[in-house]
Amino acid sequence: MRRALGGAAAALALAALAALPFAGGNYAIRLATIMLMYCVLAVSWSFIGGLAGYPSFATAAFFGLGAYAGAIAQTRGAPAWAAWLGAAALTALFAAGLGVTLLRLRGHYFAIASLVVAEVLREIANSATGLTGGGMGLNLPILRIGVTAQARFYYFVMLALALAAVAAHGLVARHRLGFGLRSIQQNEDAANMLGVNTTLYKTLAFTLSAVFVGAAGAVYAAWVNYIEPADVFDVLYSVKPIVMVLLGGAGSVLGPVLGAVVFLALEELVWRKFLTIHAGVLGLLIVALIYLLPGGLLTLRARRLRA
Repeated sequence: MRRALGGAAAALALAALAALPFAGGNYAIRLATIMLMYCVLAVSWSFIGGLAGYPSFATAAFFGLGAYAGAIAQTRGAPAWAAWLGAAALTALFAAGLGVTLLRLRGHYFAIASLVVAEVLREIANSATGLTGGGMGLNLPILRIGVTAQARFYYFVMLALALAAVAAHGLVARHRLGFGLRSIQQNEDAANMLGVNTTLYKTLAFTLSAVFVGAAGAVYAAWVNYIEPADVFDVLYSVKPIVMVLLGGAGSVLGPVLGAVVFLALEELVWRKFLTIHAGVLGLLIVALIYLLPGGLLTLRARRLRA
């Protein structure tokens, strides 16, 4: 019975998401597209942070790398879909190679090292003016369709990407890989002694945390038609997904999605009410929520069931 209700709820949610771009204006579609992009970032971070317990700050690096890979491919005549797939593949390869060495570190050492990656890539993008446009950025081709049609197109592309990320997270969480990652989170040394290939599992999780983010970066670049290093390598792309996961609930499939929705709602509400000090007010609200609900918003349901 519970499974049937869950399936019906999922079907209704999908129907609502499919109908949303036809029910609202361009601004509503834009917010919904950003929400879906946030979902991709949060769910992707959950592979390495929520399941394995590694505090990665490399999301901005993966997002920026994917954005530039897709943008460069499109400016050289590649079709959008090919540029997006290529960006995802390149980002995955980069994360796999990086993870082999970076994941030997733990705790705050790993966090600091992963944070530095985005800064290094941003400096490379600033310097390689012949390829990336440097500080002047890159202009991407514009779709020859109407504004509303273009908004709906990118909404559905981001929706497909978000659904793929959620589906992958669900499969991993129920697979042997998910069990191994949870074992690493609880006690990596004990997991290694019990036969878990911790290096392989962590590298796979790190790669999965990159591939969807890289694709999202490439789609974002095509959507906004212009990118620059300071925009796509912004450290907030590393911080926001962590906050979203903590808001919703770490280690679950729905937690990052719920956290992304709530975070965007708070962001928009605070931006409108407190335009000049929105960053400070938003930060205080998020800290208060995390302090009052250390297990995330999903714990409210567990508390209600116990009551």
